[in-house]
Amino acid sequence: MSATRTRSASKQKAGIVANTDPVRVGVLFSETGVTSTIGRSQLQGTLLAIDEINESGGIDGREIVPVRYDPRSTPSVYASLAERLIVQDKVNVIFGCYMSSSRKAVIPIIERWNKMLFYPTLYEGFEFSNNTIYTGAAANQNSVQLAEFMTSNFGARVYLIGSDYIYPYESNRIMGELVLQHQDSEKLAERYVPLDASEKDFRLITDDIREKKPDFIFSTVVGDSTASLYRAYAEAGFDPKTMPICSLTTSEAEVSQMGNDVAAGHFTSAPYFQSIESAANRRCLDRFRRHFGDDCVPNLCWEAAYFQMHIFAEAYRDAGSDDIVTLMPRILGREFDAPQGRVRIDPTNHHTCLYPRIGRANSKGQFVIVRAATRAVHPDPYLVTHSLGDWAAKLSALEN
Repeated sequence: MSATRTRSASKQKAGIVANTDPVRVGVLFSETGVTSTIGRSQLQGTLLAIDEINESGGIDGREIVPVRYDPRSTPSVYASLAERLIVQDKVNVIFGCYMSSSRKAVIPIIERWNKMLFYPTLYEGFEFSNNTIYTGAAANQNSVQLAEFMTSNFGARVYLIGSDYIYPYESNRIMGELVLQHQDSEKLAERYVPLDASEKDFRLITDDIREKKPDFIFSTVVGDSTASLYRAYAEAGFDPKTMPICSLTTSEAEVSQMGNDVAAGHFTSAPYFQSIESAANRRCLDRFRRHFGDDCVPNLCWEAAYFQMHIFAEAYRDAGSDDIVTLMPRILGREFDAPQGRVRIDPTNHHTCLYPRIGRANSKGQFVIVRAATRAVHPDPYLVTHSLGDWAAKLSALEN
């Protein structure tokens, strides 16, 4: 019998009438629009966790019910739907957002009403909100490790490409500063494209890359245009063995869009890949496929969306409420055995202790993990430590 059912049975024996009202939570992930591939995966990670919790007796016998809307990959729609969830639907906690522009549109509303946001996406850092839990990677959990790996293995002449909004601006700034700490380094260019960029939009950029001959390309292109960038690279005849693309955002989901052969040989830095060899990861992937089939591709944002719901449910059981004043102290410092490893919410900055990894895409649409942290890295969203090789946990070489 689960702990939840045992607790409920104890209340019944004691003559206490248990509250069986559902626990309603807001869910805001884009099911349509340019970032819907990742948005749908985050939604399904959230729904999988809810199903698991409810199948195990819910929260002390109370079912979690998602109140779900589609923000259509549009920050202003995220903002209006967040207000609707709070004012009309009376939810206290919202799980959602992918792009930083959507998070920045939602947080002022969350703070105005003193509600809570769980944000399951890597981001540029340099932010803190008393009302937000950040479960994606901060820059010291992906960018620092990637800069070290790329400059050590390929050289320090970098070409930066990103989508035209805040996350790529800040992530490219951080990567540029890290790379320029290396001897013989050079930032050759920094180019931005629309969120709906096509292969045609990248052709002028690939012409420039051919002329400048960087050691590697750092991509902060997101959404559907990610596939267009990698296809344009392949069309240009470039070789990832000598001049790869590296990224923080190109996951198994984007690989499935562009084609395995197009992605093969390029690198991504992330705390989660499907290829992690652990019992917890295998169990989670098996349950996911039983629930959803092959309609969605698990990835780093899917995993964060999954484990953050479990953290919420465990904290709610202890708190007995989802009011932020009662719930937040139960979330801070909480740990959970996620598919990537045992994660922990850092009580000092509301970010999450995660396991940095670097993967190389293969011809099967998966990532071969070539470097991995031996222990969780504490989040440093303000990059107090901001130098190559000076991070909390070195990555161990798994494959050359």
